[in-house]
Amino acid sequence: MRPVSLEVLEDRTPGGRADEGFLTVRRLQVRHVYDDGSTSPAYPCDVVSRPGTDAVAAVLWFRAADGSVQVVLKEGVRPPVWLRREKALVHPDPQAPLMMAELVAGLLEAGDAGPGGAARRAAAEAHEEAGVKVPTSAFAALGGASFPSPGAADERVEFQVAELAAAPDPAAPLPGDGSAMEEGGAVLVLELDQAIARCRDGRIPDMKTEIGLLRLRDRLAEGA
Repeated sequence: MRPVSLEVLEDRTPGGRADEGFLTVRRLQVRHVYDDGSTSPAYPCDVVSRPGTDAVAAVLWFRAADGSVQVVLKEGVRPPVWLRREKALVHPDPQAPLMMAELVAGLLEAGDAGPGGAARRAAAEAHEEAGVKVPTSAFAALGGASFPSPGAADERVEFQVAELAAAPDPAAPLPGDGSAMEEGGAVLVLELDQAIARCRDGRIPDMKTEIGLLRLRDRLAEGA
């Protein structure tokens, strides 16, 4: 079953606290301290955080029989994007998608601390979201970490890459993480340049995915 719409059952914003819920918001007053000891005027600064704060994006790829590079993405529900349809935006977005194709990704958890933690999380998410079992040893860092929205959120994304031994089985069930948000998800396999083209023209409107795929193309070109 593929999700096609979204219903808002309750808006708990009025009276809600900034320190409860999946996202927390620190509402601060801050100021700059300059190298000569002077300071700027105070100004408000809100910081949005998710549980665990940081995340891992897994770039999964394999070579097809014809030698082409194929990448494995996951499609899932993204309610915040869909709900743009309800907002009075400067540039209205009546076609904001509910389902988005992205790199496999997930938040770091307590068990991911220490060396190799990013690879362990990447392997776990590859199984949950793409249905593929990849040994932790198959993963390697793909460039430095990146802040997707540094003006509002403190989240940092680490990129991990792994070559799969074979294409994922499209009929294999996706284990998921037990969250209702992951229900209706699917695996999408695209040729690398085709996937990058979809990022560029807006059919895959996710920045971490474009960054990860471009880094993969650069790494493969260097290896060649």
